[in-house]
Amino acid sequence: MGLRADKIFVNLPVKDLDKSVAFFTAIGFEFNAQFTDETATCMIVSDSIFVMLLVEDKFKSFIRKEISDAQTSTEVIVALSADSKEKVNEIVNKALTAGAASSKEPIDHGFMYEWGFQDIDGHLWEFMYMDESALSQQ
Repeated sequence: MGLRADKIFVNLPVKDLDKSVAFFTAIGFEFNAQFTDETATCMIVSDSIFVMLLVEDKFKSFIRKEISDAQTSTEVIVALSADSKEKVNEIVNKALTAGAASSKEPIDHGFMYEWGFQDIDGHLWEFMYMDESALSQQ
């Protein structure tokens, strides 16, 4: 077996931490207060997936390159699973209501359904539901 990690910490730069926390709270995410201060917060996605939202100056302290402008270019898409098509729609609609921009129309592949948005800092998020039983029938 190759390399395996138990947890993932995605680090994203944000322009205004308070606005980002309010945005992701409106979608339904929670935060770990133990890892939160005026420069960063730890958004809990699951027991093993976390997103560190870091103000740009804090993010810059970890890198040697320039921060990508997520409003004009894309370096990554954060893709997360959901329990159903309805849950995908619920999450994306909450994001759009909270100020996100639509990044694409929903796509239904039959066995997989996906839809995404661009958050208030321009980062791309995609939520997908995969029907394992439909996949095995194809």
